[in-house]
Amino acid sequence: MRKLYEIAVFLLLISHFSLPTSGCAESILIYMDSAQSNHLKAYGVAYYALEKGMKVEWLLNYRGGSFLMKQSQKIARLCKIRGVSYSVIDESGVGSIYRTIEENNMERLSLEVAPRVAVYVPHYLCPWDDAVRLALEYAEIHYTTLWDQEVLSDALENYDWLHLHHEDFTGQYGKFYASFRNARWYQEQVRINKKMARKLGFKKVWQLKHRVAEKMQEYVKNGGFLFAMCSATETFDIALASGNIDIVPQQIDGDPWTPDCQQKLDYSRTFAFENFKADLNAYRYNHSDIDVTREADIRGPNVYFTLFNFSAKYDPIPTLLCQNHTTEIKEFLGQCTGFRRDFIKENVIIMGDVRGTKEVKYIYGDYGKGFFTFYGGHDPEDYKHMVGESPTELKFFKNSPGYRLILNNILFPAAKSKRLKT
Repeated sequence: MRKLYEIAVFLLLISHFSLPTSGCAESILIYMDSAQSNHLKAYGVAYYALEKGMKVEWLLNYRGGSFLMKQSQKIARLCKIRGVSYSVIDESGVGSIYRTIEENNMERLSLEVAPRVAVYVPHYLCPWDDAVRLALEYAEIHYTTLWDQEVLSDALENYDWLHLHHEDFTGQYGKFYASFRNARWYQEQVRINKKMARKLGFKKVWQLKHRVAEKMQEYVKNGGFLFAMCSATETFDIALASGNIDIVPQQIDGDPWTPDCQQKLDYSRTFAFENFKADLNAYRYNHSDIDVTREADIRGPNVYFTLFNFSAKYDPIPTLLCQNHTTEIKEFLGQCTGFRRDFIKENVIIMGDVRGTKEVKYIYGDYGKGFFTFYGGHDPEDYKHMVGESPTELKFFKNSPGYRLILNNILFPAAKSKRLKT
């Protein structure tokens, strides 16, 4: 993890020397503790300021991870319109905040530019929503959607941040065969994916999806940031480990999997997981033994996962990814709810888990020049979101700590210096 340490030190140098230490005549403090009226919209205000070329400081661990920027009537008006709480701080007050940060487990991090955001999503209508798109739209952060053709055409080079959600990179259509193979939406999904595979020169959908995962891996290696939730977390690494090996049951794609395919998985190719086994049963709603959904479901809804506490001065990256007004967040299920601790690689940083269990909920790591975060579960404000249910209305969950983790990740690339990308 030496590279992570060097990057962390470099980020801190940026934060200390890129902004005047004396502050300005007046600044706007968007505080992010329990006093904030709308945490989710606050991220959108910070993003807007970056879009307009303003300098923003992220005050790690100060009042829940607050944002500080020069006084601006435009920002103040935007906060009022969007219902975001803020304070106007004079030069003396800014100096006091800086001293508090210097004396405690806190840090100032300079945000540079608004990240260019892309979401990987199919063109057809899915019978489920995407929590990240809900968060982006509610926070009013711009993003672009792209799918297989764009990924294979190197469109990812135009973006700093890529999100994956309810996707199956193993080419098994979400392992919905047992329950939904006769449903019109499922059949349409199969038809469109097969058509896309043929168009792009692949005989099988799994071959296309494996190649898409490899292109995304190249994107991260070259300096991109990848954030995945739900089934995308688990199936991404399964696809990378599989490579040219067929692990798809015959019921799903018409031919049997490669003999001894389990023994041919190459864990050196993966981001986060190793030593796992793919689930080869077409009638089981499960991709591998990485996922802990069954155990989580048995524990029920009254369970919380806990965010880890990191040193803001020495580990600013995991610290910023865990910024919140609480360290206890309610459990929520997904097609991949969480990750079995035994299968997580040693160099991956665990940022949140369900204490007393084998479930890890939130992890982070680096690959090449880039970074990845995996966050288990489907929707932080819907414990068991079923196929066909209506999307969550975030106006009723504007202070959601689970959704805050998503938005932390969206702002993370803003803290990366251009020199880190070369």
